[in-house]
Amino acid sequence: MRTRGKDSLVGELEMEYVELSSNRLIMTMPVGSKTRQPAGILHGGASVALAETAATMATAMNIDPQKFNPVGMEINANHIRSKTDGVVTATATPFHKGRTTMVWDIQITDENEKLICVARCTMAVVSK
Repeated sequence: MRTRGKDSLVGELEMEYVELSSNRLIMTMPVGSKTRQPAGILHGGASVALAETAATMATAMNIDPQKFNPVGMEINANHIRSKTDGVVTATATPFHKGRTTMVWDIQITDENEKLICVARCTMAVVSK
């Protein structure tokens, strides 16, 4: 399932949604020239972009999009293992789903389910 808009960071980094539900969101991103740092490994910022995108969409699945927008408030990430090519998969699950904030656990793994990055993202639910 392709994401919307090639004119966005999501489109430029070729992120794709695999599973969308109110309690789990899975998406993938290829590791290649667009996502590598000069040393040839997956850029930490690309991993964080994937993690926040997963948390944003997971939050969106839990709110009324006619009344609210999901907005990132805080994110932290630990980069566990490097990756030079292939695909990484982000899985977001909730720590907290409140009326005005949500907190998501995002684990990014490789094709062999080895942990690449762990992140926690706090999202604000903002009235339109």
